[in-house]
Amino acid sequence: MTPASRGKTWWGLGLVLVLAILAGLYLSGLVSLPFGPPKPKALCYVSPKNPNFIKEAPGKDPEGHELVPVYATPASGPPTPAAPAVAPATKPKAQTKYWRCPMHPEIVREAPGKCPKCGMDLVPVQSEEAPAPVVKKERKIKYWVSPMDPGYVRDKPGKAPCGMDLVPVYEDAGEETPGTITVSPATIQSMGVRTAKVEVRPLSRLTLAVGLVNFNERNLATITTKVNGWVERLFVNATGDPVRKGQTLLSIYSPDLVSSQEEYLLALRNLKAMQNSPVKEMVDGARRLAEASRRRLEYFDIGASQINTLERTGQVKKNLTLVSPANGIVTKRLVTQGMYVQAGMPLLEVADLSTVWVDADIYQYELPWIKVGQPATMTLDYLPGETFQGKIDYLYPYLKEATRTAKVRLRFPNPGLKLKPEMFAQVKIQSPVTHQAVVVPADAVIDTGLKQYVFIALGQGRFEPREVKLGVLGDDGLREVLVGLKGGEDVVVSAQFMLDSESRFREAVQMMMPGKKEETPQAMPGTQKEGAPPTAPAPMPPGHKH
Repeated sequence: MTPASRGKTWWGLGLVLVLAILAGLYLSGLVSLPFGPPKPKALCYVSPKNPNFIKEAPGKDPEGHELVPVYATPASGPPTPAAPAVAPATKPKAQTKYWRCPMHPEIVREAPGKCPKCGMDLVPVQSEEAPAPVVKKERKIKYWVSPMDPGYVRDKPGKAPCGMDLVPVYEDAGEETPGTITVSPATIQSMGVRTAKVEVRPLSRLTLAVGLVNFNERNLATITTKVNGWVERLFVNATGDPVRKGQTLLSIYSPDLVSSQEEYLLALRNLKAMQNSPVKEMVDGARRLAEASRRRLEYFDIGASQINTLERTGQVKKNLTLVSPANGIVTKRLVTQGMYVQAGMPLLEVADLSTVWVDADIYQYELPWIKVGQPATMTLDYLPGETFQGKIDYLYPYLKEATRTAKVRLRFPNPGLKLKPEMFAQVKIQSPVTHQAVVVPADAVIDTGLKQYVFIALGQGRFEPREVKLGVLGDDGLREVLVGLKGGEDVVVSAQFMLDSESRFREAVQMMMPGKKEETPQAMPGTQKEGAPPTAPAPMPPGHKH
């Protein structure tokens, strides 16, 4: 082979190699021939894993995946790696055009699947026209926040420290009532949010307390003497003996009593001798002396019948007899036979146990339900199945310092003396039914110390905090609401503290948001230090979209 022919051969092989390389590049879509159809311009670039992550230029998503271009119409020529993610391809009539989320209409896919926001299955839609691109219909996202920690704010989607997906906060969220928040269905389910209806119903309360049986102080009597002397006879043998009204308890010999009787008899004889005296002053003096002697005997607890007997017989009694003032039980015997006693010294104590008192302690918040005269029931452990009926007799006007409870006194009949002092009992006080009241479960109320409020479920994941004025606490854990609610509204009864933290954070962000859109970009919230108060996200740079 001549050098000339050898050069032509190498030149031909080089030309074939160049053509092969150009063909490969053309088939891979990296170059287009000048005479071929023009390649369409991509509308945007979307993440293959997160359809909500959209950019205007090629790049990578936060997870490192290459963004896929989205075209307005399918490109002609060789297939491209980008699948149409927004506008579905044209198909015959009466066939499924695209798949859409029933809860989030902006989520559109070409194939069946699940909604990335709520996890529901996509539903088929049969229509002649494809939906508008998702980019144009989506609400503008201001920032992303952790559903469990409102202080964790980022400018792009991702994971929270707790492992949950960050949830978006939209710009139009500020159009709600201040503090109103919107929570996704998935977050509501993970937080365990439960609601209950505001009811209008009669409100009552059953107060339970532990009671202590005591003596009825109005039926206690102490036997004393007003003279000095010796116990000559004692008719009560032991403590606990039953006595009747008028029954003789003991007799006392008193020299003072004997001399007082003799003085009275002497005054009577003097008055009788002076009856016919012409001197009126002497008659009046004798009468006054007799009356004074009689009063002295009465002061010694000598009865009128005994004094009349003394006047009739003229015989002095050396013993003073003491009788029981009421029916009851001897609770104390402080003397013995032959003992010397002094005036004013207690000798015996008698208690009438036909009725007893029961002292019960109740808490301060139960006081509005307690009134004098209310009926009450009582049971005792040693009498199972038996119930005693009584009433509130008195409400003490002070609290116990140690327990900070109020003392209530109840009065119960005691037939058969079954109720014994110092017994413990279970007391139930049923309050009367009040008027129709607006009530909510007590768990629905958030008390800050200065204010009380509840969260109203507005539907579609929206919750509104509302301040309320509370009344009394009733049965079944129901709390009366005086101002702020009406029947039929839905209130949150669980996880409301998480909603409260989110609501407070949203209000703080709204207050710190700049008033003008053309603000100098600041550091993103995601760069704030740990433990620092959350700050509002800075405006995105021009051309940046979510």
